[in-house]
Amino acid sequence: MYLMGYDVGSSSVKATVLDAETGAVVASATSPKTELEISAPRAGWAEQRPETWWQHIKAATAEIAGQGCRLEEVGAIGISYQMHGLVVVDKNYEVLRPSIIWCDSRAVEIGQKAFEAIGAEKCLGHLLNSPGNFTASKLKWVKDNEPDIFAKIHKAMLPGDYVAGKMTGQFVTTASGLSEGMLWDFQANAPAEMVTQYYGIPNEMLCDVKDTFGVQGELTAEAAAELGLKAGTPVTYRAGDQPNNALSLNVLNPGEIAATAGTSGVVYGVTDKTDSDPQSRVNIFAHVNHSASANRCGVLLCVSGTGILNSWLKHNVMADGDDYPEMNAMAEKVAVGADGLVVLPFGNGAERTLGDKNIGAAVEGLNFNTHNRGHLLRAAQEGIVFALNYGCEVMRSINVEIKTVRAGHANMFLSPLFAKAFATVTGARVELFNTDGSQGAARGAGIGAGIYKSAAEAFDGLKCVKTIEPDSSQADAYAAAYDRWLAALRRRLG
Repeated sequence: MYLMGYDVGSSSVKATVLDAETGAVVASATSPKTELEISAPRAGWAEQRPETWWQHIKAATAEIAGQGCRLEEVGAIGISYQMHGLVVVDKNYEVLRPSIIWCDSRAVEIGQKAFEAIGAEKCLGHLLNSPGNFTASKLKWVKDNEPDIFAKIHKAMLPGDYVAGKMTGQFVTTASGLSEGMLWDFQANAPAEMVTQYYGIPNEMLCDVKDTFGVQGELTAEAAAELGLKAGTPVTYRAGDQPNNALSLNVLNPGEIAATAGTSGVVYGVTDKTDSDPQSRVNIFAHVNHSASANRCGVLLCVSGTGILNSWLKHNVMADGDDYPEMNAMAEKVAVGADGLVVLPFGNGAERTLGDKNIGAAVEGLNFNTHNRGHLLRAAQEGIVFALNYGCEVMRSINVEIKTVRAGHANMFLSPLFAKAFATVTGARVELFNTDGSQGAARGAGIGAGIYKSAAEAFDGLKCVKTIEPDSSQADAYAAAYDRWLAALRRRLG
């Protein structure tokens, strides 16, 4: 039997088929081969068309079929998706407007006003966060600014809810999903009426809640024909990309930490506590295995400007033909600290760790007689590490220990410089695994379908491929560079 996992990101859609018995990858595909377009109708906005995600789901599935994989043997489907986005549909489940995705900043002020009006104590006690620039606030923005569209909304949902609904015809959600949208009340163990009432959002506009693991619907004949899969195949798991990334790394228990450094950079720690940051600089969501009887929360710090900075440098600074390995090699020729050059990587919208401020990216200390592209590349990678460590310090302040961090051997962690810098600056041992979000979604599908009797069985074949320890010989140099970076950030913040 096979398991199918889809990872629907803002950059691409990846699909992977695993052999359920061995956990081995049978086939995988990514669509498109270049990054998906993100539309920015105005500064600070970011939108994508949900229909585009569906087209690339079909394209990736067709590519897997073209590799000779027998799709009729897929026994369950799991879905990972970009978090915090908003999809709105009418009574015919037709999309009413482009999705307002995770890095869109338009609802920052709306969320801040809600935090003040509802009250910090109540928000942090029930939501574990400020309403912030999340899905609920984005829906309020539509209500305030596009009333004709709001009047037509039958259901408002997350990107993963839309994808699963396209497959099954059943548009439902999860507690984990609602928590990432600031729509889950942890004390009531129910949708957060304190938010919907304040924003004037009808409760029936939210989708019904299903378990993260378990049958959430079955593939319709129409969807099966479009995908080339068997009608009736169950969708048995769905989760946002960061909780799912943690799942893919078998990070499920208190004290375990996952990280990723793709378009955005994330450190995600699992806890059984509901401690929150008074300033909401890091966020707390229901983890994939959270329940009323077993509290499992994910403490998440996010730096929106991570891999997107590296991508920007590749496309705007590097010569044609230079790819990431060449960039990494060029950066490694420069000493720690990049001879005083500092890069602040905050150029991808409002940053939660900075109090939802959008300060933009910055380069400080540029010397035309000293610095070259290698210095800029090194300062950029170090700047991303420093930004992540800045968030890790917040996590530590609410009693999240960061001793060992698991990550996929992918994206920025493919750079030896980045991985070593991350370990040295944070003081954490880094363990890299050959897995990704689509594999995690496939394993999650196996758990949800009961094919695996436990998470331990699902991850029996997961192996660490590389370990990076902090480098004590570079610790002082990185500490000095981090101090310079912090000073630059404080000047920028005013």
